Amino acid sequence: MNQKNFMICGLTGWCMEILFTSIGNMRPGDMRLKGTTSIWMFPIYGMASCIGELYPKIKKWPTLARGTLYSIGIMTGEFISGSFLKKLHICPWDYTGSKHNIKGIVRLDYFPYWLMAGLAFERLLCKQGTTEK
Repeated sequence: MNQKNFMICGLTGWCMEILFTSIGNMRPGDMRLKGTTSIWMFPIYGMASCIGELYPKIKKWPTLARGTLYSIGIMTGEFISGSFLKKLHICPWDYTGSKHNIKGIVRLDYFPYWLMAGLAFERLLCKQGTTEK
């Protein structure tokens, strides 16, 4: 795994999470747009660097197919890492209150968001010149 890509994906993931949670916390009359993340999320987002290694093998696939594969991979990684962190009682997220959750660790309704995030990571890694175009 490329260390530079790991750092890029970790930092990018943190930024995306802060933006996503800021929008999700927006309330009428409260324009503070407070976003949150956790230090634990850096290595989890850093694992998106695997997309850079996978892309050359699937670059001819349609965009939706690549995004679907990325989303499945991201949600699988979220489930594995979340299960581990939950056992240690340090998981920074809890989806038990959401309708479409699996063990409070993964939200199935987030599938399209992860699809878009995966494609964003793909584009970012390709622009960095760290994957075969």
